[in-house]
Amino acid sequence: MEAKKEILTAKDLSKTFSNGSVQQHVLKNLNLSIYKGDFTVIMGNSGSGKSTLLYALSGMDRPTLGTITYFTGEGENKEETEISTYSNDKLAMFRRDHVGFVFQQNYLNDSMSALDNIMVCGLLKSDNRKELASRAKKLLESVEIGEGDWDKFPTQMSGGQQQRVAVVRGVINKPEVLYADEPTGALNSQNTENVLNILTDLNNEGQSIVMVTHTIMAAERGSRIIYLADGVISDEIELGPYLGSYKDDTNPHIEEAKERHAKLKAFLQNMGW
Repeated sequence: MEAKKEILTAKDLSKTFSNGSVQQHVLKNLNLSIYKGDFTVIMGNSGSGKSTLLYALSGMDRPTLGTITYFTGEGENKEETEISTYSNDKLAMFRRDHVGFVFQQNYLNDSMSALDNIMVCGLLKSDNRKELASRAKKLLESVEIGEGDWDKFPTQMSGGQQQRVAVVRGVINKPEVLYADEPTGALNSQNTENVLNILTDLNNEGQSIVMVTHTIMAAERGSRIIYLADGVISDEIELGPYLGSYKDDTNPHIEEAKERHAKLKAFLQNMGW
């Protein structure tokens, strides 16, 4: 089996928030590698540092101590980039070129159409409007947002449609890593399933994903589960690729899916989840 390729590493990562004389140590000398093509899921109880870790890894926030190094490109174009030392402007450019993000709230601009919400993000990196529009439309169609909805404003769309647009916005610039912070937290069960299917499809096409979640339904989609407790990694488990629902009698891999689900459930119970 071919060895996994690191896409980023975090070393001795710490994050401290201060409120007067009181200091809250949210991340504590944490070490972690993220691998190309993995669907990495970060879990843990409330206050464990999940979102703080996600924001630090993505360059959306800075660690108090420690380093975050990305390995981008291939062959002669391979680069090693330690983003912890970057200025705010340089960090913003790095995020634009290498990182995508999907939030729990979609943060779409209500004064722009669905297509324009994606285009405005893409145009930060590319000035080829025609090529960008073609990619955006293909991506929208792939998440079942048809041409009749491209010119709709977010307020004219359902919550599930809005979040699917937000996912497309997150991948329009072909990021090395797509980060997702509770991306289904504000959705009903059917829309949750739809968005998780989209993320799974993206991962199957090679997209590296790091997702924070507190639900086993979302965690099922991960190939690797990392469990945080009090700012440190308690343990992790490799599950391999998602094999479809363990509840679907038509799933040809249902027995393997049941075993996979049982393995995940036992792991989480052992973590005190």
